[in-house]
Amino acid sequence: MLAILPKNIDMKLILTIVFLFFVLFIGILPFSLLYLFSGLVYFILLHVSRYRKEIVKQNLISTFPELNQNEIEKLIRLFYKNLSDILIEGIKSFTMSHTQINKRHHILNPEILDPYFEQGKSIIAVTGHNANWEWGSLSAGLQTNYNIVAFYKPLSNKWIDMFLRWSRSRFGTTLASISETTTAFEKFKSKKTIFIMAADQSPAKAEKAIWVDFLGKDTAFLHGPEKHSINNNYPIFYVDIQRKKRGYYTLELSCLVENPADLPENEITRKFGKRLETTIKAHPENWLWSHRRWKLSR
Repeated sequence: MLAILPKNIDMKLILTIVFLFFVLFIGILPFSLLYLFSGLVYFILLHVSRYRKEIVKQNLISTFPELNQNEIEKLIRLFYKNLSDILIEGIKSFTMSHTQINKRHHILNPEILDPYFEQGKSIIAVTGHNANWEWGSLSAGLQTNYNIVAFYKPLSNKWIDMFLRWSRSRFGTTLASISETTTAFEKFKSKKTIFIMAADQSPAKAEKAIWVDFLGKDTAFLHGPEKHSINNNYPIFYVDIQRKKRGYYTLELSCLVENPADLPENEITRKFGKRLETTIKAHPENWLWSHRRWKLSR
């Protein structure tokens, strides 16, 4: 079908139009119907496209060797249900109101940040790709007093990327490219800012990674949170995201590191890895098992 389109048609523009159609379509769906659509996406991902199913299966088997085949298959099904919900909820976020975000992505203890705000301290918030991390860049700006900077990997489609930046800015969040992390820390140094870092992805280069024992495996972690917390003397808070029921999440904040400069090398990253591991083991179906987390080796 695409072959019959005129050659001068910009395919990225066409994809943008399709994307905006889905934003509008999902935007008008009430939440009661939203998850019926998510069920269709679940069926397509798991049974039709089998999206990264072998990666998911191998990651689960290597992490939970004590589970039998039926238990692994159950976890796989639960994971794809979670993934489908996150995809649909991510698109839904473009049209969600302040009230909906506050109700459905609720920070349990934002007051824990008040002493730091009063002292004029910025902080780094670290989390993993667990449950619904997508709404975090929205709820943080609505439920805390801080300026919010969330790091992300820019999309190759500049139109959708531009729309994404605009959507997040509605709630006061600035999206900063992960390739410009140091620049962002410098730019917002004079503002009381929460720098949000989902820091559980595999680093691009093994030589810059910090290696820790994570889920029973020697694992490469991004060095950014540790580097920037020490360089700027910013406390690090861990954000524990949990699904309470479908479409409703709670976020609990806890201070992971008060004084980064006081800790030995790599200890900050080790603490983050252990805390994230606890979150994952409590509800393993909610973590992003489809990414190639252990593709690097020392």
